[in-house]
Amino acid sequence: MPRYIIERTFPDGLGALEQVQHPAIIENNTLDGVTWVHSYVSPERRKSFCIYDAPSPEAVRRAALRNGLPIDRITEVSVLDPYGYSG
Repeated sequence: MPRYIIERTFPDGLGALEQVQHPAIIENNTLDGVTWVHSYVSPERRKSFCIYDAPSPEAVRRAALRNGLPIDRITEVSVLDPYGYSG
């Protein structure tokens, strides 16, 4: 399954999102076969960089719309690490 980095901007910060029930987000994502792996948040809490596994960028967009989440950019990625693993 392809992996994506989803860049999001929250002009007012992540405050409201941090109150959202994450199980609801996970359940909404499954409707399109989308899996939220984890996220990185900027120090000022206005940007996030989320790692998702999904069948397509369109599936990510549908899930984000259902969850009320913004998307600035979707980039398909693969893993490159310093340990030389090849799978």
